[in-house]
Amino acid sequence: MQTKKDSFKRWLPLIGLTFAVFVFNTTEFMPIGLLSDIASDLHVSEARAGMLISVYAWVVALMSLPLMIVASRMELKRLLLTIIGVFVVSHVASALAEGYYTLMLSRIGVACSHAIFWSIAPPLAVRTVPDGRRALGLSTIATGSSVAMVVGLPLGRVIGLYVGWRVTFFSIAVITAFIFFFILAVFPCLESRGRFSIKQLPSLLRNRVLLGVFLLSVLFATAHYSGYSYIEPFLGKIAGMSPDMVTLTLIVFGGAGMLGSISFSKFYMANRRRFIFVTTAAPTLCLLLLLAASVNVWLTMLLCVVWGAMATAFNIAFQDNTIRFAPENATSIGMSIFSGLFNLGIGCGAYVGGLVVSHASLSDIGYAGGLIGVLMTVYCVARFFPNMRKREALPMTIFAFLMLNTMS
Repeated sequence: MQTKKDSFKRWLPLIGLTFAVFVFNTTEFMPIGLLSDIASDLHVSEARAGMLISVYAWVVALMSLPLMIVASRMELKRLLLTIIGVFVVSHVASALAEGYYTLMLSRIGVACSHAIFWSIAPPLAVRTVPDGRRALGLSTIATGSSVAMVVGLPLGRVIGLYVGWRVTFFSIAVITAFIFFFILAVFPCLESRGRFSIKQLPSLLRNRVLLGVFLLSVLFATAHYSGYSYIEPFLGKIAGMSPDMVTLTLIVFGGAGMLGSISFSKFYMANRRRFIFVTTAAPTLCLLLLLAASVNVWLTMLLCVVWGAMATAFNIAFQDNTIRFAPENATSIGMSIFSGLFNLGIGCGAYVGGLVVSHASLSDIGYAGGLIGVLMTVYCVARFFPNMRKREALPMTIFAFLMLNTMS
Protein backbone atom coordinates (compact mmCIF):
# COMPACT_ATOMS: atom_id res chain seq x y z
CA MET A 1 0.00 0.00 0.00
CA GLN A 2 1.36 3.41 -1.03
CA THR A 3 1.93 5.83 1.87
CA LYS A 4 1.51 9.59 1.75
CA LYS A 5 5.30 9.92 1.87
CA ASP A 6 5.70 7.65 -1.17
CA SER A 7 2.97 9.57 -2.98
CA PHE A 8 4.75 12.87 -2.31
CA LYS A 9 8.03 11.44 -3.62
CA ARG A 10 6.28 10.71 -6.94
CA TRP A 11 5.79 14.46 -7.39
CA LEU A 12 9.35 15.57 -6.52
CA PRO A 13 10.70 15.10 -10.09
CA LEU A 14 7.89 17.28 -11.44
CA ILE A 15 8.70 19.92 -8.80
CA GLY A 16 12.36 19.89 -9.85
CA LEU A 17 11.36 20.12 -13.51
CA THR A 18 9.07 23.05 -12.72
CA PHE A 19 11.92 24.90 -11.01
CA ALA A 20 14.04 24.28 -14.11
CA VAL A 21 11.26 25.64 -16.31
CA PHE A 22 11.20 28.73 -14.11
CA VAL A 23 14.86 29.58 -14.71
CA PHE A 24 14.84 28.62 -18.40
CA ASN A 25 11.85 30.87 -19.05
CA THR A 26 13.19 33.64 -16.85
CA THR A 27 16.40 33.88 -18.85
CA GLU A 28 14.68 33.51 -22.22
CA PHE A 29 12.66 36.66 -21.64
CA MET A 30 15.17 38.48 -19.42
CA PRO A 31 16.38 40.85 -22.17
CA ILE A 32 12.77 42.05 -22.65
CA GLY A 33 12.68 43.50 -19.14
CA LEU A 34 16.24 44.84 -19.38
CA LEU A 35 16.25 45.91 -23.03
CA SER A 36 16.77 49.62 -22.41
CA ASP A 37 19.53 49.04 -19.81
CA ILE A 38 21.46 46.54 -21.94
CA ALA A 39 21.23 48.87 -24.93
CA SER A 40 22.50 51.82 -22.88
CA ASP A 41 25.35 49.91 -21.21
CA LEU A 42 26.61 48.35 -24.46
CA HIS A 43 26.06 51.58 -26.46
CA VAL A 44 23.69 50.04 -29.01
CA SER A 45 20.16 50.89 -30.09
CA GLU A 46 17.11 49.21 -28.55
CA ALA A 47 16.40 47.53 -31.90
CA ARG A 48 19.94 46.07 -31.94
CA ALA A 49 19.64 44.96 -28.32
CA GLY A 50 16.36 43.32 -29.36
CA MET A 51 18.42 41.13 -31.71
CA LEU A 52 19.62 39.28 -28.59
CA ILE A 53 16.06 37.96 -28.39
CA SER A 54 15.88 37.18 -32.11
CA VAL A 55 19.24 35.41 -32.37
CA TYR A 56 18.56 33.41 -29.20
CA ALA A 57 15.24 32.25 -30.64
CA TRP A 58 16.69 31.47 -34.06
CA VAL A 59 19.48 29.35 -32.55
CA VAL A 60 16.84 27.37 -30.64
CA ALA A 61 14.86 27.03 -33.87
CA LEU A 62 17.85 25.79 -35.87
CA MET A 63 19.40 23.53 -33.23
CA SER A 64 16.37 21.91 -31.54
CA LEU A 65 15.91 19.08 -34.04
CA PRO A 66 19.57 18.23 -34.82
CA LEU A 67 20.62 18.36 -31.16
CA MET A 68 17.65 16.23 -30.09
CA ILE A 69 18.34 13.63 -32.81
CA VAL A 70 21.97 13.38 -31.63
CA ALA A 71 20.85 13.09 -27.97
CA SER A 72 17.77 10.90 -28.58
CA ARG A 73 19.41 7.71 -27.24
CA MET A 74 20.90 9.31 -24.09
CA GLU A 75 19.45 8.44 -20.67
CA LEU A 76 17.11 11.33 -19.87
CA LYS A 77 18.27 12.23 -16.36
CA ARG A 78 21.87 12.47 -17.54
CA LEU A 79 20.77 14.53 -20.54
CA LEU A 80 18.76 16.88 -18.32
CA LEU A 81 21.68 17.43 -15.93
CA THR A 82 24.10 18.01 -18.82
CA ILE A 83 22.03 20.76 -20.41
CA ILE A 84 21.45 22.43 -17.02
CA GLY A 85 25.24 22.44 -16.51
CA VAL A 86 25.76 24.13 -19.89
CA PHE A 87 23.04 26.62 -18.91
CA VAL A 88 24.89 27.58 -15.69
CA VAL A 89 28.26 28.05 -17.41
CA SER A 90 26.73 30.15 -20.19
CA HIS A 91 25.08 32.46 -17.66
CA VAL A 92 28.36 33.07 -15.88
CA ALA A 93 29.78 33.98 -19.31
CA SER A 94 26.86 36.39 -19.88
CA ALA A 95 27.55 38.12 -16.58
CA LEU A 96 31.23 38.54 -17.52
CA ALA A 97 30.61 39.56 -21.17
CA GLU A 98 32.83 42.47 -22.20
CA GLY A 99 30.73 43.67 -25.13
CA TYR A 100 27.73 43.10 -27.38
CA TYR A 101 29.20 40.18 -29.35
CA THR A 102 30.58 38.31 -26.33
CA LEU A 103 27.14 38.65 -24.72
CA MET A 104 25.60 37.33 -27.92
CA LEU A 105 27.94 34.29 -27.90
CA SER A 106 27.11 33.47 -24.29
CA ARG A 107 23.39 33.74 -25.10
CA ILE A 108 23.91 31.28 -27.95
CA GLY A 109 25.28 28.81 -25.39
CA VAL A 110 22.13 29.29 -23.29
CA ALA A 111 20.01 28.85 -26.42
CA CYS A 112 21.63 25.48 -27.22
CA SER A 113 20.77 24.16 -23.75
CA HIS A 114 17.27 25.61 -24.14
CA ALA A 115 16.88 23.81 -27.48
CA ILE A 116 17.14 20.39 -25.85
CA PHE A 117 15.42 21.31 -22.58
CA TRP A 118 12.10 22.25 -24.16
CA SER A 119 12.25 19.15 -26.35
CA ILE A 120 12.27 16.87 -23.29
CA ALA A 121 10.56 18.87 -20.52
CA PRO A 122 6.87 18.30 -21.48
CA PRO A 123 7.34 14.56 -22.25
CA LEU A 124 9.25 14.18 -18.94
CA ALA A 125 6.38 15.89 -17.11
CA VAL A 126 3.93 13.40 -18.60
CA ARG A 127 6.17 10.39 -17.82
CA THR A 128 7.01 11.28 -14.20
CA VAL A 129 3.54 12.12 -12.85
CA PRO A 130 1.19 9.42 -11.49
CA ASP A 131 -1.13 7.75 -14.00
CA GLY A 132 -4.06 9.82 -15.19
CA ARG A 133 -2.50 13.17 -14.21
CA ARG A 134 -1.20 14.18 -17.66
CA ALA A 135 -3.09 17.50 -17.85
CA LEU A 136 -1.97 18.42 -14.34
CA GLY A 137 1.65 17.63 -15.21
CA LEU A 138 1.58 19.91 -18.26
CA SER A 139 -0.27 22.62 -16.33
CA THR A 140 2.36 22.52 -13.58
CA ILE A 141 5.10 23.01 -16.16
CA ALA A 142 3.16 25.97 -17.55
CA THR A 143 2.83 27.36 -14.02
CA GLY A 144 6.62 27.38 -13.73
CA SER A 145 6.70 29.38 -16.95
CA SER A 146 4.07 31.79 -15.64
CA VAL A 147 5.85 32.26 -12.32
CA ALA A 148 8.96 33.15 -14.30
CA MET A 149 7.04 35.97 -15.91
CA VAL A 150 5.43 37.01 -12.60
CA VAL A 151 8.52 36.82 -10.40
CA GLY A 152 11.55 36.06 -12.54
CA LEU A 153 11.31 38.63 -15.30
CA PRO A 154 10.21 41.58 -13.13
CA LEU A 155 12.66 40.60 -10.36
CA GLY A 156 15.43 40.44 -12.94
CA ARG A 157 14.36 43.88 -14.14
CA VAL A 158 14.46 45.26 -10.59
CA ILE A 159 17.92 43.76 -9.94
CA GLY A 160 19.08 45.16 -13.27
CA LEU A 161 17.76 48.63 -12.48
CA TYR A 162 19.48 48.84 -9.09
CA VAL A 163 22.71 46.84 -9.41
CA GLY A 164 23.10 46.16 -13.12
CA TRP A 165 21.90 43.60 -15.67
CA ARG A 166 25.10 41.53 -15.25
CA VAL A 167 24.17 40.69 -11.65
CA THR A 168 20.80 39.48 -12.94
CA PHE A 169 22.44 36.89 -15.20
CA PHE A 170 24.86 35.82 -12.45
CA SER A 171 21.93 35.36 -10.05
CA ILE A 172 20.27 33.03 -12.56
CA ALA A 173 23.47 30.94 -12.67
CA VAL A 174 23.54 30.58 -8.86
CA ILE A 175 19.84 29.63 -8.60
CA THR A 176 20.20 27.10 -11.41
CA ALA A 177 23.17 25.45 -9.67
CA PHE A 178 20.89 24.69 -6.69
CA ILE A 179 18.24 23.28 -9.04
CA PHE A 180 20.92 21.05 -10.62
CA PHE A 181 21.64 19.37 -7.28
CA PHE A 182 17.94 19.04 -6.43
CA ILE A 183 17.25 17.23 -9.72
CA LEU A 184 20.37 15.10 -9.19
CA ALA A 185 18.89 13.93 -5.87
CA VAL A 186 15.22 13.34 -6.77
CA PHE A 187 14.94 12.59 -10.48
CA PRO A 188 14.59 8.95 -11.56
CA CYS A 189 16.64 7.40 -14.32
CA LEU A 190 14.47 7.26 -17.46
CA GLU A 191 15.62 5.42 -20.53
CA SER A 192 15.05 7.05 -23.89
CA ARG A 193 12.31 5.46 -25.98
CA GLY A 194 14.72 4.79 -28.80
CA ARG A 195 16.93 6.56 -31.29
CA PHE A 196 15.08 8.61 -33.88
CA SER A 197 16.60 8.54 -37.35
CA ILE A 198 16.45 11.49 -39.71
CA LYS A 199 15.04 8.99 -42.25
CA GLN A 200 11.87 8.77 -40.13
CA LEU A 201 11.26 12.50 -40.36
CA PRO A 202 9.22 12.46 -43.63
CA SER A 203 6.70 10.01 -42.12
CA LEU A 204 6.35 12.25 -39.06
CA LEU A 205 5.74 15.29 -41.24
CA ARG A 206 3.05 13.56 -43.31
CA ASN A 207 0.73 13.95 -40.33
CA ARG A 208 -1.46 16.90 -41.38
CA VAL A 209 -2.68 17.64 -37.86
CA LEU A 210 0.88 17.75 -36.55
CA LEU A 211 1.89 20.01 -39.43
CA GLY A 212 -1.04 22.27 -38.52
CA VAL A 213 0.13 22.37 -34.90
CA PHE A 214 3.60 23.41 -36.07
CA LEU A 215 2.34 26.08 -38.49
CA LEU A 216 -0.05 27.61 -35.94
CA SER A 217 2.74 27.67 -33.37
CA VAL A 218 5.01 29.65 -35.71
CA LEU A 219 2.23 32.11 -36.56
CA PHE A 220 1.21 32.54 -32.93
CA ALA A 221 4.77 33.14 -31.70
CA THR A 222 5.44 35.61 -34.52
CA ALA A 223 2.24 37.54 -33.77
CA HIS A 224 2.71 37.49 -29.99
CA TYR A 225 6.37 38.52 -29.94
CA SER A 226 5.95 41.25 -32.54
CA GLY A 227 4.22 43.09 -29.71
CA TYR A 228 5.56 41.48 -26.53
CA SER A 229 9.28 41.85 -27.39
CA TYR A 230 8.91 45.63 -27.22
CA ILE A 231 6.23 45.83 -24.53
CA GLU A 232 8.64 47.42 -22.01
CA PRO A 233 9.45 50.53 -24.11
CA PHE A 234 5.83 50.62 -25.36
CA LEU A 235 4.45 50.83 -21.82
CA GLY A 236 6.94 53.55 -20.87
CA LYS A 237 6.94 55.71 -23.99
CA ILE A 238 3.48 55.18 -25.55
CA ALA A 239 1.31 54.32 -22.53
CA GLY A 240 3.22 56.88 -20.44
CA MET A 241 3.78 54.57 -17.44
CA SER A 242 6.41 55.19 -14.78
CA PRO A 243 9.22 52.58 -14.42
CA ASP A 244 7.50 51.10 -11.33
CA MET A 245 4.18 50.85 -13.16
CA VAL A 246 5.90 49.17 -16.13
CA THR A 247 7.32 46.57 -13.73
CA LEU A 248 3.89 46.06 -12.15
CA THR A 249 2.28 45.60 -15.56
CA LEU A 250 4.90 42.99 -16.52
CA ILE A 251 4.11 41.18 -13.25
CA VAL A 252 0.38 41.29 -14.04
CA PHE A 253 1.03 40.02 -17.56
CA GLY A 254 3.02 37.06 -16.25
CA GLY A 255 0.60 36.38 -13.40
CA ALA A 256 -2.23 36.13 -15.90
CA GLY A 257 -0.41 33.10 -17.30
CA MET A 258 -1.48 31.21 -14.17
CA LEU A 259 -5.09 31.90 -15.13
CA GLY A 260 -4.31 30.40 -18.53
CA SER A 261 -2.80 27.33 -16.87
CA ILE A 262 -5.87 26.90 -14.64
CA SER A 263 -8.24 27.36 -17.56
CA PHE A 264 -6.38 24.64 -19.48
CA SER A 265 -6.72 22.10 -16.66
CA LYS A 266 -10.42 23.01 -16.16
CA PHE A 267 -11.79 23.45 -19.67
CA TYR A 268 -9.45 22.03 -22.30
CA MET A 269 -10.50 18.39 -22.25
CA ALA A 270 -14.23 19.29 -22.32
CA ASN A 271 -14.02 20.94 -25.75
CA ARG A 272 -10.53 21.11 -27.23
CA ARG A 273 -11.45 22.87 -30.49
CA ARG A 274 -13.39 25.64 -28.76
CA PHE A 275 -10.52 26.13 -26.31
CA ILE A 276 -7.99 26.36 -29.15
CA PHE A 277 -10.14 28.89 -31.03
CA VAL A 278 -10.37 31.17 -27.98
CA THR A 279 -6.61 30.98 -27.38
CA THR A 280 -5.88 32.02 -30.97
CA ALA A 281 -8.54 34.71 -31.41
CA ALA A 282 -8.22 36.45 -28.00
CA PRO A 283 -4.46 37.33 -28.21
CA THR A 284 -5.05 38.57 -31.77
CA LEU A 285 -7.78 40.91 -30.55
CA CYS A 286 -5.57 42.11 -27.67
CA LEU A 287 -2.76 43.01 -30.07
CA LEU A 288 -5.12 44.93 -32.33
CA LEU A 289 -6.47 46.88 -29.33
CA LEU A 290 -3.08 47.54 -27.71
CA LEU A 291 -2.68 51.12 -28.92
CA ALA A 292 -6.32 52.01 -28.23
CA ALA A 293 -6.04 50.65 -24.67
CA SER A 294 -2.85 52.62 -23.99
CA VAL A 295 -4.85 55.80 -23.27
CA ASN A 296 -5.65 54.40 -19.82
CA VAL A 297 -3.28 52.58 -17.45
CA TRP A 298 -5.93 50.25 -16.01
CA LEU A 299 -7.37 49.45 -19.43
CA THR A 300 -3.87 48.52 -20.60
CA MET A 301 -3.42 46.31 -17.55
CA LEU A 302 -6.77 44.55 -18.15
CA LEU A 303 -5.81 43.89 -21.76
CA CYS A 304 -2.49 42.44 -20.55
CA VAL A 305 -4.37 40.06 -18.22
CA VAL A 306 -6.39 38.61 -21.11
CA TRP A 307 -3.41 38.57 -23.45
CA GLY A 308 -1.10 36.88 -20.91
CA ALA A 309 -3.67 34.26 -19.88
CA MET A 310 -4.53 33.24 -23.42
CA ALA A 311 -0.91 33.17 -24.57
CA THR A 312 -0.04 30.67 -21.83
CA ALA A 313 -3.17 28.60 -22.50
CA PHE A 314 -2.27 28.42 -26.21
CA ASN A 315 1.23 27.21 -25.42
CA ILE A 316 0.06 24.39 -23.13
CA ALA A 317 -2.71 23.30 -25.51
CA PHE A 318 -0.34 23.00 -28.43
CA GLN A 319 2.29 21.16 -26.41
CA ASP A 320 -0.46 18.67 -25.55
CA ASN A 321 -1.44 18.36 -29.21
CA THR A 322 2.18 17.77 -30.22
CA ILE A 323 2.53 14.92 -27.69
CA ARG A 324 -0.96 13.63 -28.54
CA PHE A 325 -0.50 13.39 -32.32
CA ALA A 326 3.22 12.47 -32.53
CA PRO A 327 4.17 8.75 -32.58
CA GLU A 328 5.10 7.43 -29.12
CA ASN A 329 8.74 6.82 -30.08
CA ALA A 330 9.01 10.38 -31.43
CA THR A 331 7.37 12.58 -28.78
CA SER A 332 10.68 14.26 -27.88
CA ILE A 333 11.42 14.79 -31.58
CA GLY A 334 7.93 16.20 -32.09
CA MET A 335 8.51 18.54 -29.15
CA SER A 336 11.90 19.55 -30.54
CA ILE A 337 10.25 20.54 -33.82
CA PHE A 338 7.51 22.37 -31.90
CA SER A 339 10.07 24.16 -29.73
CA GLY A 340 12.27 24.98 -32.69
CA LEU A 341 9.44 26.37 -34.77
CA PHE A 342 7.94 28.26 -31.83
CA ASN A 343 11.31 29.89 -31.25
CA LEU A 344 11.60 30.61 -34.96
CA GLY A 345 8.35 32.51 -34.48
CA ILE A 346 9.77 34.31 -31.42
CA GLY A 347 12.79 35.40 -33.44
CA CYS A 348 10.67 36.48 -36.40
CA GLY A 349 8.29 38.33 -34.09
CA ALA A 350 11.12 40.20 -32.37
CA TYR A 351 12.57 41.00 -35.81
CA VAL A 352 9.22 42.23 -37.15
CA GLY A 353 8.75 44.32 -34.02
CA GLY A 354 12.24 45.77 -34.51
CA LEU A 355 11.44 46.68 -38.12
CA VAL A 356 8.23 48.39 -37.01
CA VAL A 357 10.07 50.32 -34.27
CA SER A 358 12.89 51.35 -36.64
CA HIS A 359 10.90 52.18 -39.78
CA ALA A 360 7.39 53.03 -38.57
CA SER A 361 6.56 53.71 -34.93
CA LEU A 362 6.75 51.95 -31.57
CA SER A 363 3.01 52.58 -31.27
CA ASP A 364 2.31 50.25 -34.25
CA ILE A 365 3.73 47.01 -32.82
CA GLY A 366 0.26 45.77 -31.81
CA TYR A 367 -1.12 46.23 -35.33
CA ALA A 368 1.81 44.29 -36.84
CA GLY A 369 1.26 41.34 -34.49
CA GLY A 370 -2.52 41.55 -34.81
CA LEU A 371 -2.47 41.21 -38.60
CA ILE A 372 -0.38 38.03 -38.31
CA GLY A 373 -2.82 36.83 -35.63
CA VAL A 374 -5.76 37.31 -37.99
CA LEU A 375 -4.02 35.07 -40.56
CA MET A 376 -3.41 32.47 -37.83
CA THR A 377 -7.05 32.46 -36.68
CA VAL A 378 -8.37 32.10 -40.25
CA TYR A 379 -6.06 29.13 -40.89
CA CYS A 380 -7.07 27.54 -37.58
CA VAL A 381 -10.77 27.60 -38.47
CA ALA A 382 -10.51 26.89 -42.21
CA ARG A 383 -7.84 24.15 -42.27
CA PHE A 384 -6.67 22.97 -38.86
CA PHE A 385 -10.04 22.10 -37.31
CA PRO A 386 -11.27 20.06 -40.34
CA ASN A 387 -8.01 18.05 -40.34
CA MET A 388 -8.30 17.58 -36.58
CA ARG A 389 -11.85 16.21 -36.93
CA LYS A 390 -10.73 13.72 -39.61
CA ARG A 391 -7.83 12.54 -37.46
CA GLU A 392 -10.05 12.07 -34.40
CA ALA A 393 -12.67 10.24 -36.45
CA LEU A 394 -10.11 7.75 -37.82
CA PRO A 395 -9.80 5.59 -34.66
CA MET A 396 -13.60 5.30 -34.49
CA THR A 397 -13.70 4.22 -38.15
CA ILE A 398 -11.09 1.54 -37.49
CA PHE A 399 -12.98 0.42 -34.36
CA ALA A 400 -16.23 0.10 -36.32
CA PHE A 401 -14.47 -1.88 -39.06
CA LEU A 402 -13.01 -4.31 -36.52
CA MET A 403 -16.37 -4.76 -34.82
CA LEU A 404 -18.10 -5.57 -38.12
CA ASN A 405 -15.41 -8.14 -38.99
CA THR A 406 -15.73 -9.68 -35.53
CA MET A 407 -19.51 -10.02 -35.87
CA SER A 408 -19.39 -11.45 -39.43
